[in-house]
Amino acid sequence: MNESAAREVVLVRAIEQADAERRVWNDEDRAWATRAAAEVVGAHSPEDAFLARRASLSIERLGARHPSVKRVLAATTWRPWIGWAVVMIAFAAGVATDQIGPAKRVNILAFPLIALLAWNLVVYAFIIVQALARLFGAAPTLGPLRGAIARLGRATAAPVNDRDPTLARGLATFAADWTQFSLPLASARVGRILHLGALAFALGAIAGMYVRGLALEYRAGWESTFLDAESVRRLLGPVLGPASKLTGIALPDATRLEAVRFSAGEGENAAPWLHLYAVTIGLVVLIPRALLALLAAFNERRLTFDFSMPREDTHAQRLVRQLRGESARVRVVPYAFDVTPEASQTLHSLLERAYGAKSSIDIASPVAWGAEDSVPKDVVPADAASVAALFSLSATPEPENHGAFLAALRSRLAAGTPLAAIIDESSFRKRFAQSPERLEERRAAWQRMLAEQRVAPVFLDLESPDLLAAESALNRAIERLPEIQA
Repeated sequence: MNESAAREVVLVRAIEQADAERRVWNDEDRAWATRAAAEVVGAHSPEDAFLARRASLSIERLGARHPSVKRVLAATTWRPWIGWAVVMIAFAAGVATDQIGPAKRVNILAFPLIALLAWNLVVYAFIIVQALARLFGAAPTLGPLRGAIARLGRATAAPVNDRDPTLARGLATFAADWTQFSLPLASARVGRILHLGALAFALGAIAGMYVRGLALEYRAGWESTFLDAESVRRLLGPVLGPASKLTGIALPDATRLEAVRFSAGEGENAAPWLHLYAVTIGLVVLIPRALLALLAAFNERRLTFDFSMPREDTHAQRLVRQLRGESARVRVVPYAFDVTPEASQTLHSLLERAYGAKSSIDIASPVAWGAEDSVPKDVVPADAASVAALFSLSATPEPENHGAFLAALRSRLAAGTPLAAIIDESSFRKRFAQSPERLEERRAAWQRMLAEQRVAPVFLDLESPDLLAAESALNRAIERLPEIQA
């Protein structure tokens, strides 16, 4: 999908994840968006086409109810004029800041363009280091300057406030998610602007130098406390040698350099030196920056029209299964928990509501207390769409037991298979029916332990379930799994 469609998909996903209670965007709205998108694109359409159409339809309805949705979407859309403005400002700065020298004198050892050459060489070294770091798995980042330009061109901090706290939370989540997902594209886009800006600055500096040279005569020479003429010759050779060969302008020998020393006179006409430095800037700055800008532009265009969304996105996987009418295989693995027929029926009802009526719900044989180190390797089928560990709230959560069991279970999952935890409260509620504070304390203890294991919890009473509330909690847990397990 392209950048615009991906942005809408991420926005709708963030709102649906934040609205676990279905207050802003209820189940009927979600089912309508899925059904309408399927009718438009067809059940056998590519996944990206379906997700993009569903997001577009959802934005239309959400935007009509909540104008802040479209405001945030517009605020996170890239503003192309920012790039052109940066380039024009850079060119103007190059023209304005080029001061060849005081009193129309050009010191060939302290030429302003030398700083420009040095800066660009440092940037090239940094680019090489970054490329090598990415080869070894480092995540791409935006430096301070790139980040500032990205914020100018796409105000991701734009109004995410809304009178509805649920929607405000979803919009804030979208802003953070989109910043993360679009980082490769933003890096390429801002990189192109910076390379063009550096090229424009160099062109401006050269243009200013020649314009001033048309109206004024500059004299070139040098002076140094520590260097003699021979040292200066050796120093200038590597810097201006390539330009000398290209232009045919010979570099002076030590005798001539001694003659143009400012302490010995007024130097010589600066035109040959201006030509040499201009050609050197072309070789070191203009050509490499143009090539880097072209490469960044190619990557930007590729990412703009082929925006890759995370394939392990549980939210997208569930929607696509609904489109295809596919069944999802869900495995429940109890730990020190005997599943009664009533509890089994509740689990089936809950998981079918969350994953669809065609889902295949399997409840594995319980893993005994203390047997977490010998969890069978085949406890999770290879084609499982999701796995849930089943615990009892009556048990005190122990990292060395419950945590070890979760770790063993995770090690047997296929890549991208989400893992959640269902905690049955039925026994605990019976024991402490008159002490609701005990329930909250035990829930908090489980939440802390599960947070350390990066597993989302779902608390419910398997004997007297509120299936609507339990489904909402399970949906919320499933939709938060990529965030938790990242």
